[in-house]
Amino acid sequence: MDYKDLRVFLSICSLQHLGRAGQQLHMSPSTLSRRLARMEEEAGAKLIDRDSSPLQLTAAGELFRQHAEQTLLSWQQLRTAVGTDISDLSGQLTLFCSVTASYSFLADLLSRFREKYPLVDLRIHTGDAAESIARVESGDADVVIAARPEQLPADLTFKAMASSPLLFIAPRMPASVVGLNQAEIDWASVPMVLSESGLARTRVTRWFAARGIRPHIYAQVSGNEAIVSMVALGVGAGVVPEVVLRNSPMHSRVRVLNVQPELEPFAIGLCARTQRLQEPLLQALWKTAML
Repeated sequence: MDYKDLRVFLSICSLQHLGRAGQQLHMSPSTLSRRLARMEEEAGAKLIDRDSSPLQLTAAGELFRQHAEQTLLSWQQLRTAVGTDISDLSGQLTLFCSVTASYSFLADLLSRFREKYPLVDLRIHTGDAAESIARVESGDADVVIAARPEQLPADLTFKAMASSPLLFIAPRMPASVVGLNQAEIDWASVPMVLSESGLARTRVTRWFAARGIRPHIYAQVSGNEAIVSMVALGVGAGVVPEVVLRNSPMHSRVRVLNVQPELEPFAIGLCARTQRLQEPLLQALWKTAML
């Protein structure tokens, strides 16, 4: 059991209502109910009578409340004694990002955020980077790490954290790929492995169209990580953000093509609904990203 659970329990005790406690902690009643059930399992006793209205502590719950207050007080006294700058902000945030973003950008951000806001429960979901903006628009995620779209929806705010070039890549040994084993690349005949959708697909499609080239699309995949793997296997050329290539276990088996003009790089950062940026939890994450 951790300090966050103890703080959650004391909020429920104070408000005697899961819904009101959830609003205070920025959690859903169902989430609070699950956490309370987990605390009761660890304590080995029923702590709160959920059938009563308002909620009532059991005898074991009263003992647990005293334990929670004493433990958090001791923790606060320790922090004061050592001069640690730790926030009491608590609640839950859901963040969505691609697998690559999770270890390229999230690791450092999460480390700094956890250090300053240890009571905030940050839930991480990963998936196709092309889904990021839709996730935050639909409310499935409170915030996402994503590439800035060319047309940012009016109700969203984007905060850049880094930039990543968009690269054409080919197998390290290109002889088996039609169109690559010659001085001037015959792009119309080169088998291409491209993302099904998203910013990279939009930009490479525009690049081909501007040159009057109808690309030979060999495969379309979800997620840029799979493009690197397929190119490394020798099936064709592809287009991926540099950050994806750098972190791929297959990066040594592909090479970057010197293609001019270069594709426009990605701006990668945090994205959230503008109207929610005044919420304390999102403000905290936004400020952490500025450090």
